[in-house]
Amino acid sequence: MEAFPQLHPCLVGASFGGANSYGQLGLGHKEDVLSAQQLSDFCKPGCIKRITGGGGHSAVVTDEGSLFVCGLNKDGQLGLGHTEEVLYFTPCKLLLGCAIQQVACGWDFTIILTENGQVLSCGSNSFGQLGVPHGPRRCVIPQAIELLREKVVSIAAGLRHALAATASGTVFQWGTGLASSGRRLCPGQTLPLFLTAKEPSTVTGLENSQAVCVLAGSDHSASLTDAGELYVWGSNKHGQLASQAAFLLLPQRIEAHCFQNEKIAAVWSGWTHLVAQTDLLWLRA
Repeated sequence: MEAFPQLHPCLVGASFGGANSYGQLGLGHKEDVLSAQQLSDFCKPGCIKRITGGGGHSAVVTDEGSLFVCGLNKDGQLGLGHTEEVLYFTPCKLLLGCAIQQVACGWDFTIILTENGQVLSCGSNSFGQLGVPHGPRRCVIPQAIELLREKVVSIAAGLRHALAATASGTVFQWGTGLASSGRRLCPGQTLPLFLTAKEPSTVTGLENSQAVCVLAGSDHSASLTDAGELYVWGSNKHGQLASQAAFLLLPQRIEAHCFQNEKIAAVWSGWTHLVAQTDLLWLRA
């Protein structure tokens, strides 16, 4: 779940506030913080490029491609080789020398994208969210998702599922997090393979589009195309998919009139909502 959009590469520090039960704010304690406190020293001399958060852990990618993590780690979601909580942002030494492009934090797992397009995962694998179908129930060391053989350009993590978009525009999904909602809300209908797969599975219904970015909320997924179109699927409990259906088994394009016929330039996903930026406007769903 992408908690924050990509940040300006010249931003050296960052401010954190809110729930801190597991030390996910990186402040060295577990007290909730009601007003944002600035962190400016933990990643010098690099600049902060991306910030993201999961169920109880946080991750920062610097402009130099280093990965810093903190917070809840009971399933090894910090990728540090152990399961102890970490109260300060700590470099992921197991990935030193490996330039990181993007990190996506799920509830209790982490997906990592390197600059050369390889995807790694760590943390809980109880729902197949690590993309390693025959792997252990958890992994404390980042491991490559070998079935993603093509270069990946974008990743996303939801509550218990994950996605990747490749350089050719294909979207893959894995993890069974959406399956139970799909069965309950679409009785009698056959679930597509990508909703039940514990390894990367091609998302059907996107064959005529080229994805440049994927997103995930707790129980929904989305894909932005090179034509500026937004496709969505999964739970629509809070109307986040701009559809009348309670659950979309297959990707459905949100009609252009919903965005005042503007091309979509960027999209972000929260727990149960989406935010889209058009060429001229900001719109929410």
